[in-house]
Amino acid sequence: MDSFIIAALALCSLTVPACGDKGTSKARSCSDIRQFYGGKGFSLDGVPQSEMSGEHLRICPQGYTCCTSEMEDNLAVLSRREIEGVLKDDGRSLQTSITRHHKVFDDYFHELLNRSMISLQETFTSTWGTLYSDNAKIFSDLYKDLRVYYQGANVNLEEMFSEFWAKLLEKVFYQANKKYSLDEDYLECVSKRMETLEPFGNTPAILTIEVTRKFVAARSFVRGLQLSKEVVQKVSQVPLSQECMRAIMKMTYCPYCRGMPSARPCSNYCSNVMKGCLANQADLNTEWRHLAETMSTLAERRLKEVDKVILSLPNHISEAMLTMVENLDTINSKLFQSCGSLGEGGTTSTGIDELKGGRVTVEDKLEDSSIKMAKLVEDVAIRLRDMRSYWISLPNILCDDRVASGAGAEDKCWNGISRARYLPEVMGDGIASQINNPEVEVDITKPDMTIRQQIMQLKIMTNRLKNALNGRDVDFQDTNDDVSGSGSGNCPDEMCSRGPRLVAPVTDRPIFYLYPPENERVKASAQQNLPSMAICLLSLLTLLLGR
Repeated sequence: MDSFIIAALALCSLTVPACGDKGTSKARSCSDIRQFYGGKGFSLDGVPQSEMSGEHLRICPQGYTCCTSEMEDNLAVLSRREIEGVLKDDGRSLQTSITRHHKVFDDYFHELLNRSMISLQETFTSTWGTLYSDNAKIFSDLYKDLRVYYQGANVNLEEMFSEFWAKLLEKVFYQANKKYSLDEDYLECVSKRMETLEPFGNTPAILTIEVTRKFVAARSFVRGLQLSKEVVQKVSQVPLSQECMRAIMKMTYCPYCRGMPSARPCSNYCSNVMKGCLANQADLNTEWRHLAETMSTLAERRLKEVDKVILSLPNHISEAMLTMVENLDTINSKLFQSCGSLGEGGTTSTGIDELKGGRVTVEDKLEDSSIKMAKLVEDVAIRLRDMRSYWISLPNILCDDRVASGAGAEDKCWNGISRARYLPEVMGDGIASQINNPEVEVDITKPDMTIRQQIMQLKIMTNRLKNALNGRDVDFQDTNDDVSGSGSGNCPDEMCSRGPRLVAPVTDRPIFYLYPPENERVKASAQQNLPSMAICLLSLLTLLLGR
């Protein structure tokens, strides 16, 4: 009887190794992965010809395999390079789109300023004669200040316009009263009476409000576009975690090691992997959406007629000057009362005769410009609306071209262990939703600081855009100082967690009974050989009981 038991044990030892994933009696060939592995540019030296035991594997399930440790390491590096390449390519695509819209708007805005300034030069030379030619710098400085303000300089538009109108009042008053002796003190007194006299009528007040609102909106808008591009660029460079890379390798190339080269990841399986990998990026969603929506609203409400305001500047300025000339006697009388009477001693010319007057009409076709600006604003607004969900849509973008599809796909896809349905639920978006992610280990108490800084930058920019939407000027001088550097320990109230922190355990992973824990790959794979082992043990037990 003892010899019979020994024979049964020997039979078991021969039977168990022969029971592979497909229940065949001989080890399967590794020709598929050899072809695939070589096609990726790796050397075939050391690549097995047939399956072997996989106890050496650290990422893939440890059943029978065609992968050595070196192959697993090489494929892990490859999967990392590929996924980071896809992320950077997608980020570059969005950056390119934002840059293109930024450049088109920026170029056209500068074109409008140039056209407006040229129109003023051409029309004022013929309309206002020496009053313009002798004082051209006042007008060129106005356009210069508007340009540098738009480009981000620390210029107060209200003060700038106040200074412009005061200087213009001095020059028109001097030109109209050349027969009098006018010194700098008297002209300074004249400029100080600007607000009480209102020599240019209500044009300065109206024009200052219109131009300020449009330029505040335009400057804020282009800065918002610039920040959007910078956020995408910086976030695209954030490295993926080691836990993420293990999960991507397991999802992408472990089927090849398991002899299932045609098995593609289950849709929900891929979603969990990518949501865990991109949890920090998904946290950008709220502030990114707010920024995009605010910029879109700003463009549609404040920028559609910016061309009209810019191209009409010469008309408004000329109308203001004409108002003063037509009311010069009244204005002079009030100024003489306030600043003192003037004595003769100037030129023999009355001065007033040299002010030709006349209304300026800009020949630039405002209608064509308005159509172009409206179309440009509409295009940008559409792009902004399209990119609102960018950060939470990344997992779907990355999974779309790699998951199993077609009839019965969910029953025959790769679920991380074998070709079967994937049962765990799909996690939510963002780092706080990943505490129970079965595929990627995420410590929700350690958010990525680079991404947290970008979230704060988005929030600051959105608040500035809202101010611009309400017509309030925005100072961009301290943009780079708004967020403390990495490692400073500071964070806004909204970003810091309050009360007890939820910690995703590093060692004790959530238990899902559908599949064994990832760290138990050896046992998971060995379970596929249990039927034949059970038969052997049952036969042995029967013999022992019968003794």
